[in-house]
This record gives sequence, C-alpha cells and structure tokens, in this order.
Amino acid sequence: MCGRYAASRRPEDLVGTFGVQRWETAETLAPSWNVAPTDRVHAVLERPLKGAAAGAAVPDGPVRQLRTLKWGLVPSWSKSPEAAAKMINARAETVHEKPSFRQAFATRRCLLPGDGYFEWVTDAAERQLEEQGRKKRPRKQPYFVTPADGSVMAMAGLYEFWRDRTLPGDHPLAWWVTCTVVTTEAETTPLAGAADDEGPQSLAEIHPRMPLVLTPDRWDAWLDPSRTDPDEIRALLAPPPAGMMRAYPVPTGVSNVRNNGPELVAELDGPEVGTLF
Repeated sequence: MCGRYAASRRPEDLVGTFGVQRWETAETLAPSWNVAPTDRVHAVLERPLKGAAAGAAVPDGPVRQLRTLKWGLVPSWSKSPEAAAKMINARAETVHEKPSFRQAFATRRCLLPGDGYFEWVTDAAERQLEEQGRKKRPRKQPYFVTPADGSVMAMAGLYEFWRDRTLPGDHPLAWWVTCTVVTTEAETTPLAGAADDEGPQSLAEIHPRMPLVLTPDRWDAWLDPSRTDPDEIRALLAPPPAGMMRAYPVPTGVSNVRNNGPELVAELDGPEVGTLF
C-alpha cells in the first residue's frame, strides 16, 4: 500500500520535469516530508481549461496542469466525503472494475510526484510477542523507498470530482477534487544496493504492496484522457524496472504525522527497532 510519502520538490521543478503547461501559483504547496491521507498534494493531470482560466491563447483540447488535490478519493456518486480516508489506494488488479474507481480509471488519471514513500516493518521478536498475545501494539521500523538515482518518483493516480450539495454552487468548497494512489504487488527482485543479509533484499520483504511507479516513457499515455479502452490502459500498469528503487531505515519520528522535516528521510546506519532481517 501507500499510506505516507515525502514530496519536497519545488513546483517549478515539477513543471519542468513533467512538461506542465498550466500552473496556478496560488495552489503552491509547501514541501512535505510526511504527506498523510487527507492532506493536499500536487498532481499532474490533463484536462481542458474552462471559464476565465482558459483564455484566448490556450489551445483547444486537454492541457497538462499541475493541480492541488486532496488525497483520499471521494466517488462522484458518494453521498458524503466521509470515506475519503479509506480510499487512499486503488489496487491495479481491480481498479478497472471497482465502482469507486472505474470511471476515474477510464478518463481521470494523474501522476502524483514524490521523493519516495514510507513503509513499516515489524521486528521479528515484537511480532512473536504479538502472536502470543503478550503485546498488542508492536513497534515498527519505518523504511523509506525512493528511486536509486535520486529522480522524482511518479506514482500512478486517479482523481475525481465530488459536489457538496449542502453548499451553493458558487461556494469555494462546493466542489472537492480528490485523488488516490494506484498500488500493485511489491517487487520480489533485488533492491538497488541491497547487501546480502543486511536489511531487506526486495520491496516484498518490506510490504506485500507498493505504489505503482511509472517511468517517464509511460507518462504521456497514462495522462492522455482520450485513451479510454480499459485493456489499453491496464497495459500501462506494469511495475518499474528491477533495481530502480532502493530502501533504507529512517527515524521512527516519521510515524507521528505531526512531525515534518528533512530529518525524517535521513538514512540510518541500521534499524532503530530491533533486528528486522
């Protein structure tokens, strides 16, 4: 799954990296090293501009934009936004058929830029105590998973519009624009820089799921709203090449959503919580 990630890149850098044509500086978000569900996040998407935003000089058709969305998808048909915190992830295997994601998968796809994502591993001794019923909340060691070459991590995402019928149409909060991260089975291939018997050797040893990271050669096809054939789109849902990602232990302070700073992604010499591998 993906339940927390870091996103510290400047919007100006994202505009250049993703070939963004439209960016409202008023929507700029501060860097975050501890993005949590229901937070606002930057997303790259393609759709036509409407109203005053379109302008006379903007070409017809979809425009690549850097937008600010709320993480936790609310389906358009939902009666309330209460389920948003539960819809932070969509499984790649079933995203094309689930009612909550099916329409967004067909026409409203986006990229969610980040530095990397966090995942937690339970120490073997702690896990044994939990299984024996002697400990209810075992300590977990957080790991940061990030592209080995330091490039931006582009997670496949979906976005949706939801209308709050309790508010008038011209109210600034009448429309919600929310998103979810598409996830897939974690890779079993060796991590970049993995040393024998020192830490996790693959992403699957950390967690059985991972966000679907798209390489640049798939960005255009994924964002193109004119691609609506489910089988054609599903062909894009392949994990990144083996050895593209690396993982390392980070301070347990990231486990508290109130903490936020570059120290949360600082690489430790070893796990803070017991011997995990």
